[in-house]
Amino acid sequence: MSVFPKRLMTTVGLLSAAALGLTACGGSADPEATPDATNGEAAAGETVEIEYLHRLPDGEGMTPVADIVQRWNDENPNIQVTSTKFDGEALEMITKLETDINANNGVCLAQLGYGEVPEMFVKGLTMDVTEEAEKYRDNFGGAYGQMTVGDQTIGLPQDSGPLIYMYNEAEFEALGIEVPTNTEEFIAAAKTAAAEGKYIADFEADEAQNWLSGQAAGAGAVWYSAENDEWKVDTTSDESMLVADFWQQLLDADAALTHDRWSDAYTAALVDGTLIGNIAPAWEVGFALDPLDETEYAGQWRVAQLPQFGDEPMTGPDGGSGVAVMQGCEYPAEAMEFNNWFNTQVNDLASQGLVPAAAETAETPEKWSTQFGGQDVMAELVTANENLNADFAYIPGFSAVGPKMTEAAAAAASGSGQVADVFTAAQDASIASLTDAGLPVSEG
Repeated sequence: MSVFPKRLMTTVGLLSAAALGLTACGGSADPEATPDATNGEAAAGETVEIEYLHRLPDGEGMTPVADIVQRWNDENPNIQVTSTKFDGEALEMITKLETDINANNGVCLAQLGYGEVPEMFVKGLTMDVTEEAEKYRDNFGGAYGQMTVGDQTIGLPQDSGPLIYMYNEAEFEALGIEVPTNTEEFIAAAKTAAAEGKYIADFEADEAQNWLSGQAAGAGAVWYSAENDEWKVDTTSDESMLVADFWQQLLDADAALTHDRWSDAYTAALVDGTLIGNIAPAWEVGFALDPLDETEYAGQWRVAQLPQFGDEPMTGPDGGSGVAVMQGCEYPAEAMEFNNWFNTQVNDLASQGLVPAAAETAETPEKWSTQFGGQDVMAELVTANENLNADFAYIPGFSAVGPKMTEAAAAAASGSGQVADVFTAAQDASIASLTDAGLPVSEG
């Protein structure tokens, strides 16, 4: 069964709006000015070198990216790949890619989040490898479209990041609460747990951009679309406000923690048993429970679907990425050959905590099975993929929206603002980002 039975998030099918940004942002829609996969092919017998920049976790118990790549190198002496892990923030990697490419010193392949693809395309930082990509289309499910802008494919998908719910089954049973299937049940269970000093959720201000937009998608929101050759922005719809109200009720009742996700306080709450559940992206299952391995809580956690915000089971994206061929790559055909091979090593990628985008379904890694008490976690994540909001899209310049959302979310966490302000901030920042890029925009 395919991990991606249907097309996810029609992020980059908005050609009319995106193409308008090529001229505005310095990129080029001229095929003679944009190198493609036919411009650089290795001569017979020549050994080519490919650089691949990624931000996969490479954590304990995972198959190291370097080991996967070495296997390729051993089997393909004429195409040698060097992989480099980028340890900084995602936005820092995007800045590095742009700086290096503009200095004619860029890597050939780079991991890009799906939300980053439109921006990198519009800036002219990616290469059109449509012809090569078509050779490998059947190896991937619906996420193939996430690496396509209009009629140009810039790489191949690697993984997806549907939001799911993780919880400590033993702690839930001790409290007499069930796994919530909707927001009403969630709020009631959160209040019950909080009365006993336990918390089934954490409001993550530092992850506001993808985490809250993904929940809005789970409620059925469509933030960005194209209409009459304009970008339409609508981050404050009724669906988004369902999410805002949900979290506001939890915060007002002191029924949720407010630790930044990547803080010591979050880890401490997990380890001491204060935090017993949380909404998280699928890619977190590969490492989120590592701090519990030597504690009494080891093996007690489980994965469930995101509680329903609307009338039907639905979730939204928080992350997910592909591997793009970057502008200036000397040997794009060979790069795509490796790209296809690497992204179909599904069990190795699953060990990295990913839900692979390849059509072949990965097995639940042994580490996951141990940490989640023998649960077939991958099967649960496949279900989440099937429930992804297929209409949720991103805009060029989405990266500029994040800081404003994070700032508003931090205010909501401290009590000096409201959760609804996060979505208003997203609206204003989205319009500003598109306008600054010279793209036509209308409000929803």
